[in-house]
Formats: sequence, C-alpha cells, structure tokens
Amino acid sequence: MAAIALSAFTGQCLDRRIPDIETLRNETRAWEKRRNERHKGVDWQFTTQHARIKLKRLYPQIQE
Repeated sequence: MAAIALSAFTGQCLDRRIPDIETLRNETRAWEKRRNERHKGVDWQFTTQHARIKLKRLYPQIQE
C-alpha cells in the first residue's frame, strides 16, 4: 500500500519542480488533506488463491 501511495503522491504532487522546503511541506499537506477527504483506499484484486497459482514457489500450500 505504501508503494501505491508514494506513486500517487509522486504523480500528483511531485510532478514539477518545488522551489523550497516550505512549499514542499505546504503542497504535501494539501495533497494529503485532499486524498484523505476523498477516502482513497486500495482495491485489492489479487487474492491469496491467485497468489498461490501465480507465485507457487513463494506461497506453498499447507498440507494437513
């Protein structure tokens, strides 16, 4: 989730030259406020079952 948020932040807020640290702080706060107001979340579509199929060696089945 952090990687997704950082990617959005980079594309939506850091897509231009920021002249100084105070402007960066203000822009960051404004971006964060807008994002939180919109209740942006992550729509997980890759289930554990899909992971077991696609990444078989990393997600082994537990035998009972």
